Amino acid sequence: MLRTVNRVVLGLVGLVLLLVGGAVLAVGLGLGVPSWWPWGTKHDVLLSRSRRFHWHDQGWWWPAVIAALALVVLLALWWLLAQLRRARLAEILVDSGDGKGAVLRGRALESALAGEAEELDGVARAQVALTGRRSAPAARVALLLEPHAQPAVALGRLESESLAHARDSAGLSVLPAEVRLRAVKHRAHRVT
Repeated sequence: MLRTVNRVVLGLVGLVLLLVGGAVLAVGLGLGVPSWWPWGTKHDVLLSRSRRFHWHDQGWWWPAVIAALALVVLLALWWLLAQLRRARLAEILVDSGDGKGAVLRGRALESALAGEAEELDGVARAQVALTGRRSAPAARVALLLEPHAQPAVALGRLESESLAHARDSAGLSVLPAEVRLRAVKHRAHRVT
């Protein structure tokens, strides 16, 4: 949900900036602009001389404005790059032992790891996401535990069985994992 809101807000901000930039460019090239646009000719200025020199006596004003604008630009670029970054690992490099590597799809390993984790006693559902680099992946695992499950036992079996099999099958020396455990919430049943 938050990712969708971020992308929608980023798209709207980009569209507004594109429209404003296009209108300013149209004025600069002498093309027609809407009647409501405040600057109609290319000789109009954004800040008048009196407004530019209003804070001229204050030595801190223009450096503060420039620093604030630079900070806004850096935050916008950081936000854009955060939206473009993939949250999941698309593929993993597997050492095939013959000096050449192979590529394993990240979704395939996620699906196999989740399927094996769901077969563990006491695990109702498992979700797995691979993160990190192609050569050094890490796993984020969310386990939904049945009411009778013991969290320590489920976590130990996940580590010794499911994660170990995934690590061995991908030829990885280590596969660090962040595991989140939640309990199933059953609705109360009325007994008459």
